[in-house]
Amino acid sequence: MHTDGPGPGGPGAASGQPHEDTVAARCAVRRGQLGLTREELARRAGMSVGYLDQIETLTSDFDPAALVRLAAALEMPYDELLGGPREAAPGQQETAPHPLLAQLPEDECWRRLGTHGIGRIGLSAGPAPTVLPVNFLVDGRTIVYRTETGGAAAPAEGDPLAFEADHIDEHLSRGWSVLITGTAEHITAPETVESLAARHGAQPWAGGNRDLWVRIRPGEVTGRTIHTR
Repeated sequence: MHTDGPGPGGPGAASGQPHEDTVAARCAVRRGQLGLTREELARRAGMSVGYLDQIETLTSDFDPAALVRLAAALEMPYDELLGGPREAAPGQQETAPHPLLAQLPEDECWRRLGTHGIGRIGLSAGPAPTVLPVNFLVDGRTIVYRTETGGAAAPAEGDPLAFEADHIDEHLSRGWSVLITGTAEHITAPETVESLAARHGAQPWAGGNRDLWVRIRPGEVTGRTIHTR
């Protein structure tokens, strides 16, 4: 894969070319993701390599018609090329000055999790590990979630699995994460299911008939936080 240019790890990383969130940077990064040379991208977009080089070094005054062709060649929406993802993944801000990584005590891990929220479960079934988002409840010192019987997030009774939840403060560039490893237990007692289903946060965002309730019995609870001095 040839990814010459100012994409991450390319010559631009060492030559001081801008990494800020600009059309030029997004173009270069996306070109690298697709594994395209400048010549290949220029041919796709119906423009000369020299004109593409200008776009990848400009920060403003773009020709809208050229950007439309370029967005199509990069297989991305025009408004995303122009202004960036509307729903970007967290962590877009720069690293805070003097960050510190610290371990969280187990009691603090449970406090951070609160009573419910959205986290991720990791399962080892299948040819490769799978990580999926789930709505969760904290029940005592266990994690509970509901899913479809036989679905991707449905472990067998006693299967090992992991649970992770986190929070990121974009403005202050700090956050925390909690990781729980343990085993899966199917909840079948009608009174327990009824009690859990009545709790705030028990209704999955994904909707559907999610009739399997899974309890994660923790084996180990760990957490980390990033903060500044």
